[in-house]
Amino acid sequence: MLRYRLALPWVTALAVLAGCADDTTSPVVADAPPASAVGAATPGVTAAPPSGSPTAENVPPTLAFKAKTLNGTEFDGATLAGKPAVLWFWAPWCPTCAGQAKGVKATAEQLAGKVNVIGVGGLDDEAAMQRFVTEWKLDGMPHLSDQAGTVWKRFGVTAQSTFVLLDSTGVVVHKGVFSGEDLLGRAGKLT
Repeated sequence: MLRYRLALPWVTALAVLAGCADDTTSPVVADAPPASAVGAATPGVTAAPPSGSPTAENVPPTLAFKAKTLNGTEFDGATLAGKPAVLWFWAPWCPTCAGQAKGVKATAEQLAGKVNVIGVGGLDDEAAMQRFVTEWKLDGMPHLSDQAGTVWKRFGVTAQSTFVLLDSTGVVVHKGVFSGEDLLGRAGKLT
């Protein structure tokens, strides 16, 4: 019990600093950020495959990264090329994120094969992230384990929950917050 009382001020401070976002509006990003703005030199995120590989010539700079999934496999951002994508940046202790989970799951299921939906968990350890995925039954879609925040930094995300919507060419068309229920309509417009 004492351990939890001592941890509560820290959790509260982290929530305030990290900003468990509840703003439902955000401007549309008209152009893709330049390669330097999307983390070309971000530690822990590696570049896309060398130019001799089959996917390298079609990979936009925004998708030229690799990260680890919660199940321990390597995820290559290049696999998102050619199809619209939704990146959902979440934290396991965020009540806004929990409230969006149902809408994110429905979007992933209803737009399967048309839009890639990827969760990017952060701001906690992998065990907490895995519990969140299990509790909200989100295991039908990939989730990146971004404890170091490298993917978050790559896309300029500073608060959870944030959605980054990319068109099929890798251009960021929206970055911000809205409800999980609104996600299906917004992501559907990308197809």
